[in-house]
Amino acid sequence: MTRIAVIVGSTRPRRRTAITAEWTLEVAQRHPEVKSGKASVELLDIADFELPVLDEPVSPAFGRYEHEHSKRWARAVASYDAYIFVTPEYNHSFPGALKNALDYLYQEWFHKAAGFVSHGVTGGTRAVEHLRTVLAELKVATVSTQVALNAFTDFEITDPTLPGTITPGPFQEQSLNDLLDDLIPWAEALKQVRLAKEAAS
Repeated sequence: MTRIAVIVGSTRPRRRTAITAEWTLEVAQRHPEVKSGKASVELLDIADFELPVLDEPVSPAFGRYEHEHSKRWARAVASYDAYIFVTPEYNHSFPGALKNALDYLYQEWFHKAAGFVSHGVTGGTRAVEHLRTVLAELKVATVSTQVALNAFTDFEITDPTLPGTITPGPFQEQSLNDLLDDLIPWAEALKQVRLAKEAAS
């Protein structure tokens, strides 16, 4: 089975990213490969790990984590074959909390696949462009299909200080299914890469 994590990429209280991640999970669970048991999808919320600004004394490249929060995060990330990053756009990029969570680890990300669901006043597209470059350095292969949710058309917001309600159009659900159509075979192929490298080491 291919294990996919929907990563909630913001830790801000009352974050719109949380409801976006819930929608992503709900739609993904209806995908044929998930319904058949070939793949599974779960939420992975970085807020649950309470990661401080990177505080490991040794570079993550060595995999020698001293703090329990780092070890918990490493175990969680390592257990998945692929990720769907759900991210808002903050000042033309992705949140610092997500960058911090990525920087905590190194080899746990290697030879995995990733897709993106973004949201913001311009759909969060600029956040994803930055995120792709970071993930490339971590040897994560990213699929081109992206779900970009617009704050004005894909959410119902009556109070800008609250998350509101997610109301995406039907084409957004199709985009997410297209994303999974690419993500799952990439994840399966990269799993073979990891197994080959483990056998050779």
